[in-house]
Amino acid sequence: MKKYNFYGNEKADVLAVTNEYPSVRTPKDLYDALLKLWSADSCAPRMRDKWSSENPTLGQCSITAFLAQDIFGGKVYGILRPDGNYHCYNVVGSCVFDLTSEQFGDEKLCYENNPEQFREVHFAKEEKRLRYEKLKELLGKI
Repeated sequence: MKKYNFYGNEKADVLAVTNEYPSVRTPKDLYDALLKLWSADSCAPRMRDKWSSENPTLGQCSITAFLAQDIFGGKVYGILRPDGNYHCYNVVGSCVFDLTSEQFGDEKLCYENNPEQFREVHFAKEEKRLRYEKLKELLGKI
């Protein structure tokens, strides 16, 4: 059985609310698919020079969280980081999962009492919206 290391993987068993991506039924399915799709091009520009296949989740949080929201519903929340940016993750009912948590290594993040994040705010940055749309397009092809 495959071992997952993203935050909340043990209980990430919510089911997709859409059939748009037939191979994606659970967050683990989405994670498996995104491992093939995350790249330096989908990484946040400010982190792109540090992106590698050894750390594929680096700089992918908001576009991944909003894509997961499209598939599983729920809400996206953000953990305020020291640089003033928010690290995004998903909450669907009582299920909390963060498909891109591995980028922080052993650092423990707090997944409680964080503000909700909205795509309208995040996607006001055109480059971020375009990265999300490209990731969504690529997911539709597998």
